[in-house]
Amino acid sequence: MGYKSGKLFEVPIDSNGRVVVTRLAERVYMIMWNSAPDNRLTTSFCNAVHTALDILALKYPHGVVITTSGISKFYSNGLDLEHANSNPTFTKDSLFALWKRLLTYPMPTIALINGHGFAGALMTAMMHDYRIMNPHRGYICLNECSPQTYRTLVLEGKRFKALEALEAGIIDGVGGLDEVVAFVEELNLVSKTDKGIYGLLKREMWRETVAFLDAPDEEAEYKESVKRQDEELGEKAKQRVKDWEAAKAKL
Repeated sequence: MGYKSGKLFEVPIDSNGRVVVTRLAERVYMIMWNSAPDNRLTTSFCNAVHTALDILALKYPHGVVITTSGISKFYSNGLDLEHANSNPTFTKDSLFALWKRLLTYPMPTIALINGHGFAGALMTAMMHDYRIMNPHRGYICLNECSPQTYRTLVLEGKRFKALEALEAGIIDGVGGLDEVVAFVEELNLVSKTDKGIYGLLKREMWRETVAFLDAPDEEAEYKESVKRQDEELGEKAKQRVKDWEAAKAKL
């Protein structure tokens, strides 16, 4: 395929960053974010990426969208926790809205993870259709994956290098922009949107995740229900131990 980058437009991220969108080849677009120092996910960051996706979907011929970072060390360092905790609408209206847009986007999407991708950043990458990771720099940790890999990530806190992530099935390949462009060509991804149902197919594939992203408020009710059930089970456990001790004392 080959490529020659040409800038299409940019979207600001607050006052300290921007999202730059370029055309790499016919119907192959790249969204590059740059928000110093480490591309933390904030309201402005998520909304800027969301806006860039919307502009591409509505203003340009559909093809393939690649996301990556202009900061070589970090694809993204995850949530800005202070911002997230102080903005009650951030999760639903910005973060989850972006994830849903990516998950159901009407074009193939590829996350080029060119640096560290931690926690919410990796979750963002997992909302893409494909992931390619720099084999020489960066770790990724915490994501939805196979039960064994998920267990390792969550309970063991393992950080995966590129080749480990490839073996575990978290990413689809290793390399940089040249490899991503070759990947697009090999899978003929540009043509996948020609029938106009790509986004609908993805929405159907991920219907449970989409439903959760649409109604995150229900998660609080679910957690409260689980808490009550745990308390009830705890009381029953205590009673069973007391009954056992009482029966033992009579022997």
